Amino acid sequence: MLLWSLLVILAPVDGKSDWLTLVAPSAVFEGDRIDLTCQRKNNWWKVTRVSYHKDGEELQFSSELSNFSIQRAVLSDSGTYHCAVALVWPLFPFQKEKTSRSVRIEVQELFPRPVLTVSPFRAIEGNPVTLTCETKLSPQRSDAQLRFCFFRDGRALGSGWSSSPELRVPVMWSGDSGSYWCEAETVTPSVRKQSLQSQIHMRRVPVSNVSLEMRAPRGQVIEGRNLVLLCSVTEGTGNITFSWHREATGTSVGKKTQRSLSVELEVPAVQERDAGRYYCRADNGHGPIQSKVLSILVRIPVSCPILSITAPRAQAVEGDVVELRCEAQRGSPPILYRFYYEDVPLGNSSAPSGGGASFNLSLTAEHSGNYSCEADNGLGARRSEVVPLSLSVPVSPPVLTIRRPRSQAVEGDVVELHCEAQRGSPPILYRFYHEDVPLGSSSAPSGGEASLNLSLTAEHSGNYSCEANNSLGVQRSKMVSLSITVPVSHPVLTLNPDVAQAMVGDVLELRCEAQRGSPPILYWFYHEDVILGNTSAPFGGGASFNLSLTTEHSGNYSCGADNGLGAQSSKMVSLNITGLSKNKVTHITVGVIGCLLSMLGLAATAALVGRFRTQRKSGAIPRNIGSVPGPDPPTQALHGPPSLSRPALMELQPLYSNVSPGDDDLVYSQIWSRQHREGSPAHSPRTHQKGEVFHQEPAIVYSEVKRADPDDPARQDREEATEGYENVPCASLALDH
Repeated sequence: MLLWSLLVILAPVDGKSDWLTLVAPSAVFEGDRIDLTCQRKNNWWKVTRVSYHKDGEELQFSSELSNFSIQRAVLSDSGTYHCAVALVWPLFPFQKEKTSRSVRIEVQELFPRPVLTVSPFRAIEGNPVTLTCETKLSPQRSDAQLRFCFFRDGRALGSGWSSSPELRVPVMWSGDSGSYWCEAETVTPSVRKQSLQSQIHMRRVPVSNVSLEMRAPRGQVIEGRNLVLLCSVTEGTGNITFSWHREATGTSVGKKTQRSLSVELEVPAVQERDAGRYYCRADNGHGPIQSKVLSILVRIPVSCPILSITAPRAQAVEGDVVELRCEAQRGSPPILYRFYYEDVPLGNSSAPSGGGASFNLSLTAEHSGNYSCEADNGLGARRSEVVPLSLSVPVSPPVLTIRRPRSQAVEGDVVELHCEAQRGSPPILYRFYHEDVPLGSSSAPSGGEASLNLSLTAEHSGNYSCEANNSLGVQRSKMVSLSITVPVSHPVLTLNPDVAQAMVGDVLELRCEAQRGSPPILYWFYHEDVILGNTSAPFGGGASFNLSLTTEHSGNYSCGADNGLGAQSSKMVSLNITGLSKNKVTHITVGVIGCLLSMLGLAATAALVGRFRTQRKSGAIPRNIGSVPGPDPPTQALHGPPSLSRPALMELQPLYSNVSPGDDDLVYSQIWSRQHREGSPAHSPRTHQKGEVFHQEPAIVYSEVKRADPDDPARQDREEATEGYENVPCASLALDH
């Protein structure tokens, strides 16, 4: 087996066989990269030389296996390729050569050589020309991108390389004649091809149809703005000379030479004198051609207008008709004038032939202010300066209001008389009146309102008004009534009769009167700060309170007055009462009992008391007998002044009279009553107030006092009744019933 392997290894390596293979691409286009690789199958032999061949010619060799590459294939790279290697056996000096089979490589055309075409075929000087570079990519490489460039006499035209196969030249002149070609190339890979050169010759045409036209905003030539005169020809090649002329003088106003079918002449800042008739000429060497005449009218914008106001008097007054006149000194007619009050349009008036225009305005109070006007002839509106108009407006009837700190004005308050006229030109003088008697005046230099402060007294009740005057007439307000509430003054208390001393049983009239104070007034009567009663004076003045006197009524008296604005008290008035004192109804005074005890002794007293008790039990003596009830407790007002409140009402005590003990052994055997004579107020114990029922209380008389019988069976009861009353002072003891 070893021998057989050695024979295989040492077998001759010559001729063309599959032992060596040339690897090549199957399809190749212009610009592609071609890579050739020589591969062997037996690695026992050592390679000493590798070579690549095209059409039998060696292209490259090396001492070891390597590739052969063509970076960018061209059509001439098409041919038959093979590779060859030189081998040597490492153990013996034995060398052989091996050649691969041949491979045919055909480089295909990516796109054909471009062709330059010219349209139109016969180009005329001054006309546009279109150049086209025509070629097409292979369908197998239709995704490749082409770009094109056009040349004249070796210089690129237009913007250079472009993806468009066309180049449009807007105008070509005789000087543009020359040799033209184009080139096309792919972006990736880069394959560039050039077309054949073509000679282009431009044909010159004489000028014809010369015209002149004016170019201005809205077709109007305006003074101060630029004017453009355009001279044009419909045909004509080469350099053309254009000139502009004024018909009146025939002189040239401008001249230009250039390769163009139309040329502009600009006249800056046109003046009124530039108006007239114009024409232009064109010449490209075949003789001048003249245009028709063009009339140019220069329109003048309006100048700043002047506004004047004419009134029928020096000072315009509401109701006057004034004339607003607006006039622009310069400006092409027609002119439209607009009139404004504080930038608010009032109206407009037209001047078809120029000059000024007027607008009449009937004045109202709202027309005082600034006026202006505007002139416009379609070339731009101009506004006048502002003219002020001061309009005097008569005052309207003012309105008087009285501002006070409370709902009811009180004497001593300070009220504000506020007078205001809603309309009227300042300054306004306001005058204030009380029952048409001037109180004062106040000025409103800027218009509006005015006020007058008034410190109120009782005399200020009545009607008020105010007057407004701005020298265009006086206006009086409506009357406003003001009622002043006067707090009561300190009342004066008087006694009737007015004596220093009074007797028990007298009827005393307490008269209280405040000299000042708004009605109604509530009067309160006091004895030593104890409320006796109250009475009201609905219409003001004083009030009275009648009192049937007892000894307890000695002391100090006072009264109070209140009308809701604060209570006032009178001074104290002292009164001394002389006569017996009295106790409650059915009480027997201790003074009488003491006197009886001193005369009759304790036994007689006991008998008297026993008999009195017996009669009481039998009902012979009424419960109130022997007493004169005092006046009913005065009813205090529900809302009487707190400062005049007293803790309790004073009860008037009954009156006892005609007690005449005759003997120490006598007791009261009969108790009877008598009435005072009617019409004797001095002895009447009580006089009721208005609305009350008048009564005369019975006076009690004690008589027919008899001695007590020692054997009287009621004596023991009487002694028991008198027990405990010994040694009691005469003026301090009273017996209960």
